[in-house]
Amino acid sequence: MTERPLSAVPIPILALLTLALVLQIYWGLRTPLPQAKAQALPPPPNHEVIAVASFGESIVASQSMALYLQAFDNQPGISIPFQNLDYATVIQWLDRMLELDSRAQYPLLMATHLYTQVPDPARQKQMLEFTYRHFFAAPDLRWQWLAHAAIVAKHRLHDLPLALKYSRAIARHANGPGVPHWAQQMPIFILQEMGETESAKILLGGLLANNTLDDPHEIRFLTERLKEMETGIVEKSPPLSKMQQD
Repeated sequence: MTERPLSAVPIPILALLTLALVLQIYWGLRTPLPQAKAQALPPPPNHEVIAVASFGESIVASQSMALYLQAFDNQPGISIPFQNLDYATVIQWLDRMLELDSRAQYPLLMATHLYTQVPDPARQKQMLEFTYRHFFAAPDLRWQWLAHAAIVAKHRLHDLPLALKYSRAIARHANGPGVPHWAQQMPIFILQEMGETESAKILLGGLLANNTLDDPHEIRFLTERLKEMETGIVEKSPPLSKMQQD
C-alpha cells in the first residue's frame, strides 16, 4: 500500500484534528496536577479480624502491626510528621500489639524512642504514660523503657516530679537479677536535684546498709555521695544518661 500525501486529506478533517489537538493541550494546561492527600490513621483491627488474617499467629500479627504503624507516616507522595498523627489512635495500636504479644519489646521502644521525638509535651507525656502503664505487667522485662521515660521527663520535659514517679516505680518493682543498680538508684539523684536531700539520704543510706551492692567502685562512689549530702557539700548529680552508660 502507498501512503497518501497529507494534501490528500480534506481540509475540514485537518481542521478538526488541529482543533482536537489544541483542545487537548488547553485541557491539559488547565487541569491541576493530582495532589497527594494524607490519610488518617484508622483504629486497629479487632481481634476477630486479626485472628482470621494471621491464621491465629498472634505474635506474627503483632509484628505485622508494628511494621504497618511504623511505615504509616510515609504514604505515597507525602510524609506525615508524627505530630500530625492522632496519638490516641497510635496508643490503641501499641496497646493491641502488646495484647497480641505480651513479651514484645518493640511497641515500648516505639513509644519511648520514636513517638517522643515530637516537640509537643502533651504528646510526649501520652507516650510516657503509656510506657508507665504497661511497665507493671512485667517490671523486670520492661524497666529499661521506663528508665528512658524518666530520662525524657527529666531532660526534655524538665519535669522532675514525673521523672521521680517513673524512677520510683523501677526501684520498687524491678528487682530481678537483670536490673542494674543504676536503674534502682535513679530516685536518689532525682530527689537530690529536687532539693529533697533528706529523702535522698534516707534512700542512699538504706541502699548501702542492705548489702546488695557488690561493686567496690560503686560502693565507694555512693558512700562519698552520702558523705557529701551529710556535710551539705554536694556536687551536681550525674545526668541519668551518664549513669546509664556507667
